[in-house]
Amino acid sequence: MYKYIFGPVPSRRLGISLGIDIVPLKTCSLNCVYCECGPTNNLTTERKEYIPFEDIIEEIRHYFNNNPEPEYITFSGSGELSLNIKIGEIIDFLKSNFPKIPVAVLSNGTLFNDKTVRESLLKADLVIPSLDAATEETFLRIDRPSKQVNLQDYIDGLVQFRKEFKNKLWLEVFILPNYNDNMKDILALKEAIQRIKPDLIQLNSLDRPGCIDGLEVASEEILNKIIELWGFPNVEIISKSKKREGIKSYRKDLEEHILGTIARRPSPVENIAEITGYHLSELMKYIRTLEEQGKISSVNLNNQVFYKIS
Repeated sequence: MYKYIFGPVPSRRLGISLGIDIVPLKTCSLNCVYCECGPTNNLTTERKEYIPFEDIIEEIRHYFNNNPEPEYITFSGSGELSLNIKIGEIIDFLKSNFPKIPVAVLSNGTLFNDKTVRESLLKADLVIPSLDAATEETFLRIDRPSKQVNLQDYIDGLVQFRKEFKNKLWLEVFILPNYNDNMKDILALKEAIQRIKPDLIQLNSLDRPGCIDGLEVASEEILNKIIELWGFPNVEIISKSKKREGIKSYRKDLEEHILGTIARRPSPVENIAEITGYHLSELMKYIRTLEEQGKISSVNLNNQVFYKIS
């Protein structure tokens, strides 16, 4: 069982993707209210080698020596990956050894005002940062950042990265009703996006319970109105999870392991990951499918999501 790589998992955006997670669980510069991985327990902007470089490289080598190649290699997980100071060296290793496989980086983008962070990502084929708010009040309310994160520096960093990065840049915007779907916030986001100039803007919305109670799902109507107000030609709504059980990489054994675990006791995903040994990000893909099938359901207790047999 690998500790730092997971999958390949069927991704909504990138096909069959091998995940690489290079920071400990919920080590992040934001504590977003909607995060499906739960509250951030290490809210920080400190960059360091959170996981030894050689340990990550050893797992990557072992995987490719024993498995077919995925469609994508994606830096993804349950925290902010650019906090790991070795991310650029890992990308260099991947591009040198597996040049035909595109590398994607999912990031919240808060550290892009740091030149060394920007430079470390330049060899990636696709970078997907996020921006949920362009007004201070809403940014603090929805993303709950580390005290070291300044909103204008955050946006300026995204603008500068776009100027330096020659490959694909997609910007993800998470829309949460009663938080950032009002006219003031939508127009402020439009202005910021015009400055950033991403190749694609992806509107995302709540797909499962977040970190706090009472969050609402943004309807198709709301999302389409935002697209109309923005007037950008390059906006798409991230579709809900595809029916993954028909995909070759879908693992019935993993599904059965999840069901067997929560049949004994309703559990948060962190506990399921600890018991089963599977990576949290990989588990979430299967949990979505099991919810869609009506086999499991979730309940929010004390700001923590528990999964149980329906």
